[in-house]
Amino acid sequence: MTGMLPYGRQSVTEEDIAAVADVLRGDWLTTGPQVDAFEADLAQSTGGVGVTTVSNGTAALHVAYAAAGVGPGDEVVVSPMTFVATASSAAALGATIVFADVEDETFCLDPAAAADAITSRTRVVAAVDYAGHPADYDALRKAMVGSDAMVLADAAHSIGGTYHGRPVGSLADLTTFSFFPTKNLTTAEGGAVAALDPAVLKRARRFRTIGLVRDRAEFRCPDEGGWHQEVHEFGLNYRLPDVLCALGRSQLRRLGEFKARRAALVARYDEALADLDGVLPPNRKSWADPVWHLYPIRVLDGRRREVYDRMRAAGIGVQVNYVPVYWHPVFADLGYRRGSCPVAESFYSQQLSLPLYPGLSDADQDRVIDALTAALRAGSVRTAS
Repeated sequence: MTGMLPYGRQSVTEEDIAAVADVLRGDWLTTGPQVDAFEADLAQSTGGVGVTTVSNGTAALHVAYAAAGVGPGDEVVVSPMTFVATASSAAALGATIVFADVEDETFCLDPAAAADAITSRTRVVAAVDYAGHPADYDALRKAMVGSDAMVLADAAHSIGGTYHGRPVGSLADLTTFSFFPTKNLTTAEGGAVAALDPAVLKRARRFRTIGLVRDRAEFRCPDEGGWHQEVHEFGLNYRLPDVLCALGRSQLRRLGEFKARRAALVARYDEALADLDGVLPPNRKSWADPVWHLYPIRVLDGRRREVYDRMRAAGIGVQVNYVPVYWHPVFADLGYRRGSCPVAESFYSQQLSLPLYPGLSDADQDRVIDALTAALRAGSVRTAS
C-alpha cells in the first residue's frame, strides 16, 4: 500500500530554505530586522491594520486577550467549533468562558446566539473563521449593539481570505493568526495578532515581549542609565525569531498561489461529491472569498466513525475538526455540560476533514475520492445484506 496521505502539510521550496539560510549566516537569529519586515508584510495583507508577530497561534490568542484587558471577573463568548486554545487562553487569564452556538451553514459563530450570551461582564466575543470561511462580522456587530465588548477574529484558518471584499485581519477589533505547518502559510511554529486600535496593538506587542518598556519617556525611573528597562505589567516571552520570520516572508509571497491551488482542489472535491450519496460538502456564503484551510464534509446516517476508520485503513489521513470545546474534561470538570450548543454538536457527529494542501496532486486527490466512495459503498452493501 502507498503511504498515508496527511490531511494537511507544509509546502516548502528551495526559496524558503534559502531565505532561512541567509538569516542563519547573518548577525541576527531573533528580534532582528526580519521581524519588523514580516510584520510590515503581514500588515499589507490585512489592508494596513498593524500586526505583531508571536511564537505560535495559541500565543496569539493569549496575547490578544491580554491586550483586550481580559482578566478575572470577565466573560469571553466563544464558538465551541474550534481548537481548545480559543477558549483556554482566555481561561488562563482568569476569564469565564461562555459558549455560543454556530450557524448551521458555515459552522461559524451564530450572531444571534452570541447576542444571547452577552452580559455586562462580557469583555470579548471570539468568532472563528471555521475552515477558512469568514464569520459574519457585520451581523455580529449588529447583534452586539449596546455592548462595549471587543470582537476577536480567530483567523487561524483564514489569512488571505475576504469578507464583502474586505481582507481578513481588518474585520474585528483583534485578529489572531496561526502559522503552523498545516495552515495557509507557515513559519514552522508561529502566529500574529492584528489590532485596529494602535494602543491595543502596543499592549499586545509589549505583552509578547515580557512586558518590557524600553522607551525612556515612559520610564518611572528615567535617570537610571542607558542600560535601563522596566516592566510595568507582566507579560511573557512570545517573540517570533528572525529566522522564522524570514520563512514567513518567503511563504507570504506565495499565499496567492496557495489560495488558488486550494480553491482548485475544493472545486474538484465539490464536483466529485455532488452526486455521492451519504455526504454533504461544505457551504459558502456569496459574500465570502475563503482560503480553504479544511475541506469539512458531513457524513450522514451516523456513519462518520465507520467512514473515518475505513479511510484511515486505506491510507487516507482524514481528521475530525473539532470536538466541541466544552466536551474536553477540563471544561467538564468546571461544570460545562453537553447539549448547550446543539448545532455544533450535531455537526461534530458528522464532520470529517478530507486532505487539503497545495502539494496534494490531482492523482492523490482522486485516491481520496475513490477511498471515500468505497467506504460509503462498503457500508451500504453491508447494511443492505
